[in-house]
Amino acid sequence: MTELFSATILGIIEGLTEFLPVSSSGHLIITGHLLDYTGPKAAVFEVFIQLGAILAVVVLYLNRFLGLLKNTPEIPFSGIRGLWMLFLTSLPASILGLLLSGYIKTYLFNPITVSFALAVGAIFILWVEKYAPDNKNSETTYQSLDDMTPKLALGIGCFQCLALWPGFSRSASTIMGGMLLGTRRTLAAEYSFLAAVPIMFAATGYDVLKNYQLFTTADLPFFTVGFVVSFISALIAVKTFITLVGKMTFKPFAWYRLIIAPLVYLFWT
Repeated sequence: MTELFSATILGIIEGLTEFLPVSSSGHLIITGHLLDYTGPKAAVFEVFIQLGAILAVVVLYLNRFLGLLKNTPEIPFSGIRGLWMLFLTSLPASILGLLLSGYIKTYLFNPITVSFALAVGAIFILWVEKYAPDNKNSETTYQSLDDMTPKLALGIGCFQCLALWPGFSRSASTIMGGMLLGTRRTLAAEYSFLAAVPIMFAATGYDVLKNYQLFTTADLPFFTVGFVVSFISALIAVKTFITLVGKMTFKPFAWYRLIIAPLVYLFWT
């Protein structure tokens, strides 16, 4: 029961934070240390439950993903063109992640480095909110997914590399990157959700295949609970976030990060 409680807590944390600009990996690392659930198996579990969050996005944006299976001339973000843009967004972080994965897991998966990443990411959010282009001008702004271009997709992918530092936040890096490159904040958030699917699926699959020997059938209930809870909480978080994102700035998330960053640092020093 203690293990299933931990799986439930971690699943809730993953689902609620994966698509918000607060860093799910950072929160999972902190929570894992508080629950005394750390080590190689814990690291893979934290990656595995991301599949639940990914599935939530697939369900919510099912029509968009189905649209990627065929070319529809009147819908630019479809078929090969849509897949190509998602590939371009995933490419930079995928390459850099493969090159640095060992270093990242050895030196950056701890609460101290997460606390610094939370603070730096918060400053980045506040800076973007102050200096990003005026994204209300429809003539100079990317308004919807169908306005996306390969150049924009690759640019967002380069910003996504910042998320390789656990605690920085993949969502924050892609949303803020999109806003700096001229997208409306609603589009930046929506594309961040879609772009998460291929890179998270690849990272999860790679980690599970690489470490499958760590697990036994006894781990199945633990992993199942984490997966299901992550899926449900991500559904709630994404639906709520997308309704709020057009009505507010991202500053509250930055202030939240700046509050918890020193608390995390002081707790573990």
